[in-house]
Amino acid sequence: MTSVQFKRVAERRGARVVLTFEGSAITATSGDSVLAALLTHGLLVRRHEFGDEPRAGFCLMGACQDCWVWSGHGGRLRACTTPVVEGMTLFAQPPAARDE
Repeated sequence: MTSVQFKRVAERRGARVVLTFEGSAITATSGDSVLAALLTHGLLVRRHEFGDEPRAGFCLMGACQDCWVWSGHGGRLRACTTPVVEGMTLFAQPPAARDE
């Protein structure tokens, strides 16, 4: 886990949501995007495919594909535009890469 570099500047109200990322439980507020939940916990979305640099989204509006995460069901999601859901299971890599 990296250090937390993002923090909320305003308190959010809403139901508490628990999800897992790479096997670790994290909490978020209903209405948060997956990306917001990950970044406020200091988690990396993924590593750059051509090096080891961390990636955390680029455009933040669902156009660049830099924030892909994979669902426990196997499909990929854009973390910046996908709202958190109670019980969500997410991974930084697709299933084939996790099996290697």
